[in-house]
Amino acid sequence: ASMHVRRWKTLMRATLAGCLVFACIAAGAAIAGGAASRYVGLPGGGFRTALRYEDYKGKPARVAPFALMRTPVTNGQFLEFVRAHPEWRRDRVPQVFAEQRYLRHWAAPDALGADAKPDQPVTWVSWFAADAYCRSIDARLPTWIEWEYAAAADETHRDARKVPAWRERILAWYSRPSNQALPRAGLQAPNAYGVQDLHGLVWEWTDDFSSLLVAGDNRDQGDPDKKQFCGAGALSMDDRDNYAVLMRVAMLSSLEARDATTNLGFRCARSAP
Repeated sequence: ASMHVRRWKTLMRATLAGCLVFACIAAGAAIAGGAASRYVGLPGGGFRTALRYEDYKGKPARVAPFALMRTPVTNGQFLEFVRAHPEWRRDRVPQVFAEQRYLRHWAAPDALGADAKPDQPVTWVSWFAADAYCRSIDARLPTWIEWEYAAAADETHRDARKVPAWRERILAWYSRPSNQALPRAGLQAPNAYGVQDLHGLVWEWTDDFSSLLVAGDNRDQGDPDKKQFCGAGALSMDDRDNYAVLMRVAMLSSLEARDATTNLGFRCARSAP
């Protein structure tokens, strides 16, 4: 009986600790980013990333508990940011921070118009602008591993990467043309963590997007064969069957921080206290 009591106490302590972490994340989000319901707390833990990071030596990465926005940032939310921080208007932002196509689909520098509905995810936004938005609400862009950790889940599995139907659904989205009007954010069913729209809506910036194909060995940097786009991507993958991840790596690694595209948006994250 005493053994069962000890186990129960251990379980309760772990449960309370986890609840405290998520309560602190939610409270911080409510203070710094509007409604706490915009964020979902993720527990973290071991995660075997498809990228071959030198630091992990083939072992699962440790993902710390964090919070992630339920849905991508919308045009309406980004408009509020631009009006509060006019230096990020498309007619005022320095070219070093955003190329000339930045927010090109808006009717005016501070107005959305018919091609940018308030509840659609914001696109044509540079990494610099996405980073500035997240910082303005005391948040940050998620790291690659955090984003992939959340995006590995389907509606019922926290890690669905080995589920063929899940992969086929993502690849089917990749094969569709990106010249159609985007639906509003939040239409998809939440995944096992409660996060929505990680697939099937827009691609998303990550904080460390530019380092995904950088080798840990400096001797590799001068090898022209390892600078080939697809080859470099393949060399960086541990899970070579997961072509969907390879496509995300290749797409993000092809960009510069000032770039903007028609199908690239973002969402913010917050670290656990």
